[in-house]
Formats: sequence, C-alpha cells, structure tokens
Amino acid sequence: MHFRPAARPDLAQLLALLGDAPPADPDAHVLVTDAHERAFAAIDDDPRNELLVLDAGDGTVLGFLQATYIPGLGNNAADRALLEAVRVHPDHRSSGHGRRLVAHAVERARQRGCTLVQLTSNKARTDAHRFYENLGFTRSHDGFKLRL
Repeated sequence: MHFRPAARPDLAQLLALLGDAPPADPDAHVLVTDAHERAFAAIDDDPRNELLVLDAGDGTVLGFLQATYIPGLGNNAADRALLEAVRVHPDHRSSGHGRRLVAHAVERARQRGCTLVQLTSNKARTDAHRFYENLGFTRSHDGFKLRL
C-alpha cells in the first residue's frame, strides 16, 4: 500500500467510491462523463488542490480524499487545509486505512505550512463523526450550504 496523487485512470474508481455516478457499487463500472473529466483536470491542474489516493499496490484505490489549501488573513495569515470527499472502499473500512489516509493528509497540510485542518460531514453520517472525533477533530462550527 502507498499514497499517491490520483491519476486520470483512477477517475471511475473515485466516482464509484463517491457514489456520484451510477452504479454506487464501488466494484462496478461507472460512467465517467465529460463534466467529471473537466472537474478532475481542474483539480489536477490547481496547485492548491490534491486528490490523495491510498493505492493497494496494484492500482486499486482503497481510499481517497480531496485536500484544498486555503490562504487566509485570520490566525496570523496562516493557510488552512480543507478535506473533502473522504472515502474508503466499503470492503476496507475499519481496517485503519481511513486513519492512515487522514493522517497522511494532515501531515501534507503541516508540510505546506497550514495551521488548521478542517472538514465537514453530513449530519446523518454518525459513524464518520465518531471516526473524525477519534482522530482528534472537534466539533466547532455548524455548516451551512446554499444550493445554486
């Protein structure tokens, strides 16, 4: 197992883990659309974004997340890292892979000079909340979204 940046051939596996492209079965073939291709290219081309993958060693994606590095004026003008779309393949949950993935992302943020790592989680994902709290994350804010 090793960590690496996501590559274009991983896109179908990433979408399957997200459940954003039918079918939601992570082992099934998913439809990769032009919109997915454009979004992947935009993330891949942006130095303030990373798609980090935990690779089984054979190209199989066991888990991934997106890290975005955000400059800010507050907190003595320190950067912060935002983790999004933290996913581990259902067959590999409770194996420590998620812990290793998030720890790797936190270390990457530290190396980039970030002083804070933040994330949001859907209120219905109570198992994920316990997972993040066990990693040392604290509930500090309520999040809001406005769909456009």
